[in-house]
Amino acid sequence: MSFCSSISTPQSLSLLSKNKPLINGDYKLGSRFRASADVPDFLSADWLESRRKKPFGPRLNFSAEEAVNCQLDALKYNDQPRQDYGIEVMYRFAGFDPFERSTYFGPFFDLGQFERFRRIFHHSTYRVLLGHKERKILSSLFVKENRFKQRIWIRGNRPEEEEIFQFTMVQSFNALSGVISPPLIRRGVAESRWFMGWLLADRVSSS
Repeated sequence: MSFCSSISTPQSLSLLSKNKPLINGDYKLGSRFRASADVPDFLSADWLESRRKKPFGPRLNFSAEEAVNCQLDALKYNDQPRQDYGIEVMYRFAGFDPFERSTYFGPFFDLGQFERFRRIFHHSTYRVLLGHKERKILSSLFVKENRFKQRIWIRGNRPEEEEIFQFTMVQSFNALSGVISPPLIRRGVAESRWFMGWLLADRVSSS
């Protein structure tokens, strides 16, 4: 799921720099996803070196609640140890197929490229999660044995900035297909991890 392995050499980094930065025209966004003016469109000088340190991701010993809390902590300290590290953590937890359009944020989006995923977090609806000051769990429910939903109130770091989000975690043996791999079948072990199926703002999930 991580995009870090695909960009690991100076040559590939130079190719990346020749590409035009993604803009809203690349995929149409509704008013709730209006861009913030301070979204960075550049990579820091130490970006390549820092990418060698893989961001935190799903763990076998995580419960659904722990997986949600881990992601929220990463977003609270989003720029530690590097810029948008918290969003990278979210991308590693994301359970969508990068080759298919996803409803992870509600509407159908092509999220196969990390840059598109990252920029949505910097839009007005989701940026409240970045560096948020306070959060409170409103409800938690296992809607299925392998599906967990949690509604959480978030207070952002800007005046009067708050939002309610619905986190839906899905337990899967494989981030893309949910199929148990042959080695696990042979060992008779059904190891699984919790992935984020959907992250919806309250006004999106209630519509």
